Amino acid sequence: MIGSIARVVTYGLLGLVGLPIATTLLVLALAHAFDPRCGTPGDSGGCEMGAVSIGVMAALPGLAIGVALALFKEWRKRQRRQDR
Repeated sequence: MIGSIARVVTYGLLGLVGLPIATTLLVLALAHAFDPRCGTPGDSGGCEMGAVSIGVMAALPGLAIGVALALFKEWRKRQRRQDR
């Protein structure tokens, strides 16, 4: 039981940190690829702030995805034990 809880917390924290980082980098790369104004002196960091804002908003969904993935894996493990 303690191992299951630790796994859920670990996956949740990985999602809480990992998804915002990945989202921020993806949005930043796409912004620089498709908007020629990004990174120019007249931009004043607008593209970067937009990427960070989207990354911050991805934190809670990342937590939920991590917890859901851990719970699903635990459920599958218990199902396999019952099938034997």
